[in-house]
Amino acid sequence: MSSAPTSSATAGPASTGPEHVRPEPVDPDASGLDPVGPDTTGPDTTGPEPIDPELPITEAEVREIAAEAEGVIAEISTIVEGKREVAQIALLVLLAGGHLLIEDIPGVGKTMLAKSLAAALGAERHRIQFTPDLLPGDVTGASIFSQSTSEFEFRPGAVFTQILLADEINRASPKTQSALLEAMEERQVSVDGTTYELEEPFMVVATANPVEMEGTYRLPEAQRDRFLAQTSMGYPVPSAESRMLAAQAGPVPRGDRDVLDAVRTRTTPERIAEHVRRVRRIHASPQILDYVVRLADATRSHPQVSLGASPRAAVHLVRAAKAHAALVGRTYVDPEDVRAVIMPVWRHRMHLTPQALSRGGSAGELVDQVLKGTSLT
Repeated sequence: MSSAPTSSATAGPASTGPEHVRPEPVDPDASGLDPVGPDTTGPDTTGPEPIDPELPITEAEVREIAAEAEGVIAEISTIVEGKREVAQIALLVLLAGGHLLIEDIPGVGKTMLAKSLAAALGAERHRIQFTPDLLPGDVTGASIFSQSTSEFEFRPGAVFTQILLADEINRASPKTQSALLEAMEERQVSVDGTTYELEEPFMVVATANPVEMEGTYRLPEAQRDRFLAQTSMGYPVPSAESRMLAAQAGPVPRGDRDVLDAVRTRTTPERIAEHVRRVRRIHASPQILDYVVRLADATRSHPQVSLGASPRAAVHLVRAAKAHAALVGRTYVDPEDVRAVIMPVWRHRMHLTPQALSRGGSAGELVDQVLKGTSLT
């Protein structure tokens, strides 16, 4: 994910005149904010003061989002060594109001990433170990008959949290996997005709093991399409792995149970929920929206694709581009923001033809072809 997007005159927010005017570059030192995040000794639990959702986002608001995000990323990086880019993707997905799918081999830190993210946010987290015998009610909750009241009472499931770790999601049956669909898309759960709202922020971090396929169920395309981004961890570089061994195999400070107890809270769920709403106010010009539409159309008409980017994929790309702009301190979306996030946002949605697969084609190569073959205008 790029951290220094290039400029484009077509991507700035609309001014009072007929032309687009680029705002002045943001001076990180002018914000007066700690570059490593807010005060960790006592985070503000009230959250940012609500702003009129119709107003464009201000540079001060963007700097605040970027500073807090940098603090969370830095804190995650103390636990998940050498994977700053993956931590950035996780924060980007959170600020875009989406969900993250991590597909990789066992033991590379997928679960630790989700746990350290929740700890750095001060958010409530639940973990579900997906297994073939897991039932939908274990995820969403169920109505239980109470003998004391002679009535059915709703017992919330694990999905009623803020950061939900769906570990090895592909080991559960499609019926159980689908129990997450309503929660991921609409931030609510319907049980026995009653709808229950979920907390904000709400993010699903799902992990999947693509190597050992025995006893697993492939995620349906409708389920994969609901994840805003997909990424992998990969092996750490030797120096980072050495630091990880020293931290996770060394002595645990008195009073701590594991290494996660040392994670400092860098913000609050209330502030993150407000930042998610602020990110939606980042300006995306008509030229940027047209560019995304043409990119999506190029995937649908590509001869090697049997299933291209859906309209939901286009929406997710714009939201991710806005979150990327916020992370680098800009109040508008630049074309480079789109290019920086298109791979993790669209790669897992591409369904190649059998002919393309037989020739060794990959979804990543296809997205790269579409990106290079689609002009800005």
